[in-house]
Amino acid sequence: MYTFIKLGGSVITDKAGREAADLPLISRLAAEIAQARAANPNLRLIISHGSGSFGHHYAAKYGVHRGLAATADWMGFALTAGAALRLNRIVVDALLDAGLPALQLQPSAALVSAAGQISSWDTRNLALALSHGLCPIIHGDVAFDTTQGSAIISTEQLLAYLATSSDLRPSRIILVGEDAVYTADPRVDLNAERIPRIDASNIGEVLDSAAGSHAIDVTGGMRSKLDLMWQLIQTVPGLQVRLIGPQPGVLASALADAPLHVGTLMLDS
Repeated sequence: MYTFIKLGGSVITDKAGREAADLPLISRLAAEIAQARAANPNLRLIISHGSGSFGHHYAAKYGVHRGLAATADWMGFALTAGAALRLNRIVVDALLDAGLPALQLQPSAALVSAAGQISSWDTRNLALALSHGLCPIIHGDVAFDTTQGSAIISTEQLLAYLATSSDLRPSRIILVGEDAVYTADPRVDLNAERIPRIDASNIGEVLDSAAGSHAIDVTGGMRSKLDLMWQLIQTVPGLQVRLIGPQPGVLASALADAPLHVGTLMLDS
């Protein structure tokens, strides 16, 4: 079984800025992943990240996520893809510097969507990379879409496809983003409380109260991410999803299965 990691775009960049990568944070998270892999060489990782202030700006400006007609100006499509790749290069280089055998694999080179959903993705190189002990690095990306011309495929959609439509089934997914899921937006409600666990008993209430993203995000914000993760938990037996923040040591502890008193754990029961 595999561990999927997603480094949120709002964590590794300033999403309110323009191509503003948090280089020290990216380096620290890369070091924590390398630490976990060194402690457990059998840890099989697929690492992914969002586009944050890199890809989302161009996607929103040019409407790439809404679809482009065949006769439209596709410069925005190219700019969005280029921005996502620039951030991906930063992440991959940080992982390489930390000693991880990170391999950049651009999803749009092998993926086609229909109406904003992945219709096909040749994941053979992902599997081959893993078989050679490499760590594939993927990211939210543009896609050629057979229904609407163009689309944006979120990182969560990529992980969901791998979990359900390939042999790369995860036992856990670790999402590094918001510190946890809360009963309300902790930025505006001082009485917001952390929800340590989400399961069948409270998922409906959580989804009803989940807020959207706090900056430009063409992939749907927090509610859509929680909804998709819950669908995965119901589909993939034994899958656990952990949502954590980027505080020092938390990712390393999560990868080591150490007890955590932060974040939110999602599981079926």
